[in-house]
Amino acid sequence: MQRNSDELLSFIFERIGQIAMLNDNEKLLVALAKMGRDIVFADRCTIWILDKEKKQLWSKVSHGLKSVFIPSDSGIVGASVQEGKPIILNDVYQDERFNHDIDEASGYKTNTMMVIPTYNRENEVMGAIQVINKKDNGLFTQKDLDHLMLASTYISETIKSTFLLEEIDATQREILHIIGIMGESRSEETALHVKRVSKYAYILAKEYGLSEEMCTTVRDVSPLHDIGKIAIADDVLKKPGKLDIEEKEHMMTHVEQGYHMLKDSKGILLQAAATVAYEHHEKYDGSGYPRQLKGEEIHIFGRIVALADVFDALSSNRVYKKAWEPQRAQSLIKEERGKHFDPKLVDIFMEKRTEFFAIAEELKDVYNEE
Repeated sequence: MQRNSDELLSFIFERIGQIAMLNDNEKLLVALAKMGRDIVFADRCTIWILDKEKKQLWSKVSHGLKSVFIPSDSGIVGASVQEGKPIILNDVYQDERFNHDIDEASGYKTNTMMVIPTYNRENEVMGAIQVINKKDNGLFTQKDLDHLMLASTYISETIKSTFLLEEIDATQREILHIIGIMGESRSEETALHVKRVSKYAYILAKEYGLSEEMCTTVRDVSPLHDIGKIAIADDVLKKPGKLDIEEKEHMMTHVEQGYHMLKDSKGILLQAAATVAYEHHEKYDGSGYPRQLKGEEIHIFGRIVALADVFDALSSNRVYKKAWEPQRAQSLIKEERGKHFDPKLVDIFMEKRTEFFAIAEELKDVYNEE
């Protein structure tokens, strides 16, 4: 069971075209594993990533198997990675390097196997591609190895690009968190405030039924909800008592200030942050500000952060008040169902309130205990 040269090229170009259209890293890696499997008519393919610091190999994506970690010198995959050489075995149980543990744990019987090490741009081994069990009880050949090697070049480059984008994305998210903390520090809030709001936002988004990507986005941009406060005068921002009408109007401008700081960014995260900054003081019944948006006119991110931020404001010390007991904060949020807050989000909050209370306690500011 093999392809001729024309069939091979047609297969590779077809799969590369399909993979190039994917914009989700997990789906992309799964598609790469399918490409490795199908190019040599194998039953399964695993893409392994080498963690040099921990001296581990991690099955980043695998058919029929949950993600596992093994020592970097373990088994046939470890041997290929350590030696930097491809391996073909058509009776793995006759090889003393074969690690039986995964077969025993999964109940899957490995008979034949090929492993090819993958390399980064510095020509250092970064992991391996492993295919298992040639279909129709066939045997892997040198031609199979050549075909997998051909595919591995594209697979390796795509993995490197994916990891680079993940690193850039992680850096952007960290920067957003730091900027959020800096913004809150002007109003004497703490880093724990933005952590709490982020955690509350993620729970609400998850239970609301948003995609994992949207859940992590609202979690990661929520620290910037009050970034506009850096433009608010200190005598208003840090006033310990009630604001007068003029001061209140000045304070309310922080939503527009935050929005205008972020709105021109072309980055998806900062665009989402701009929306949150602009809409987290809108109210479900249309009585909020700055645009008196109503119901689902308010972006779901704005509705989520509105509830998360208010709960945190109520249950934490502020310059103008002492922290409320969790049950008192819960009662107010319940009363504001359909008025300040999206009814569905209030129902989620009530169902998950013990998780909210636990986060509030776990990440409580030290001065809350005074």
